[in-house]
Amino acid sequence: MNQFRSIIRRPLKLLTLLTLLALFLFPVFDLFPMHWPSPSALISRNFGWNQSGLPHLGVTFDDGLAITAAGAGELLFYRHEGDTASRLPSPLGSWLALDHGNGIISIYSRFSDNSRETLPLLIEEGFILGEPGISGWSSRRGFYFQLFDRRGRRWINPALLIHARDQTAPPQILSVRLKDAQGRSFNPAQVGTLPQDRYVIFVEAIARSARGLPLAPYRIIASVNGREVGALNFETYSTRDGSLMVYRNGLVPVRRVFAEVPAHAVAEVWFTRGQTTLEVIVQDIAGTSRSVVHRFTVQ
Repeated sequence: MNQFRSIIRRPLKLLTLLTLLALFLFPVFDLFPMHWPSPSALISRNFGWNQSGLPHLGVTFDDGLAITAAGAGELLFYRHEGDTASRLPSPLGSWLALDHGNGIISIYSRFSDNSRETLPLLIEEGFILGEPGISGWSSRRGFYFQLFDRRGRRWINPALLIHARDQTAPPQILSVRLKDAQGRSFNPAQVGTLPQDRYVIFVEAIARSARGLPLAPYRIIASVNGREVGALNFETYSTRDGSLMVYRNGLVPVRRVFAEVPAHAVAEVWFTRGQTTLEVIVQDIAGTSRSVVHRFTVQ
């Protein structure tokens, strides 16, 4: 362990460090309960939010009094913003990583500059790690929390391991659009007929936080004539051959799903001639769902 800690304390770029964390290739992780790293901070962005064409890989919290360990673990890495040993810029500012066993790593970042300069090697659940701040590439006070499964080489939605919080209203479906092979966009609520072609189904949907901020939903499902054609799950994002992948009826590159900001590409389907019924269902992490149905004719 001492040898490993000495290695990761050398000046490393962020992506290099995260590559070191992804050491094993096993496809599953063991679920165990954890707790949110702050009882008072408010969620402003959650896992899966379409952020400039890329998925948000963790949970961003605003304000809060203290950042605490989500579970007991061993300190893998700690970088203080004022650490002069490394002259490389850190997008995460002051940050640390804890090993919880079974391949699960928790990452806490954007600490205040006034946070601790040293931490013990073994940390208990609820231990105060530091204070929220504006370190790194952040412009507002808060912190960033992530979970990584290094066995499966994937980022985990923290809501899978931690009881859901801050969602108080059913999800909303803001828009549904269809884009054909020529790049033309159609609103299924306004068209009576569509030409036979292959279409991508784009859905813009949100859940709501306790203070009304928009959050990403947990699942979006699209069905055509009663048959499911796409199910986008905001559970994990995997790395495969240097590419980030999301599960949508199988693993697909995130660039195919998150390209249309702020919507998500939920399915690709060939519409054949005849009466067509398109249903979109959106679920939040609490299991509450909202659906919309569109009917049109394909010629």
